Amino acid sequence: MLTRDEAWELVTTYTANPSLRRHMLSVEAAMRAYAPRFGGDPELWGTVGLLHDFDYEQNPDVAVEGHPVVGSRILRERGVDELIVRAILSHAEEITGVAPESDMEKSLLAVDELTGFLIAVTLVRPSKSIHDVKLRSVRRKWKDRAFAAPVNRQEIEHAAENLGVPLDEHIGIVLAAMQGVAGALGLEGEPS
Repeated sequence: MLTRDEAWELVTTYTANPSLRRHMLSVEAAMRAYAPRFGGDPELWGTVGLLHDFDYEQNPDVAVEGHPVVGSRILRERGVDELIVRAILSHAEEITGVAPESDMEKSLLAVDELTGFLIAVTLVRPSKSIHDVKLRSVRRKWKDRAFAAPVNRQEIEHAAENLGVPLDEHIGIVLAAMQGVAGALGLEGEPS
């Protein structure tokens, strides 16, 4: 299996955008947090989270000849485990035809957009610290459809339901995971 360092090297080779890198690190943390809940391997789940969008900057169209199909070809050429490739393909079922079936695949779908929403909630806080983000502030922003409008809240709710995790608990798990890697995400905030 790919080591974490090898996965990160792939990310940095294909992705220069710091925001996109932060997103992948966020998804990695969330996937590592979910793995024990479902008896999964945190290293494997973390690798899936870290690599899930590694090709997006170079292939921004989610399409048959774009993300994540092109990325899956690159991973296969490098001999990456098919479990990882399949999980990444499953987060774009409408293009790939690969439906999320395993707990790992369902978790990837559930945490992917939520991490972006949590970053957005963090960045509008005066402190810019994810440590200051609480569930109630996330839920307030959740109801404000103008805030982070591109985030498909219904998809996140449906994905959490498919995992069998109540939405508030799901938000809490992902938020705590991201708080645990705040430094790597650049979300520790500004000194007051």
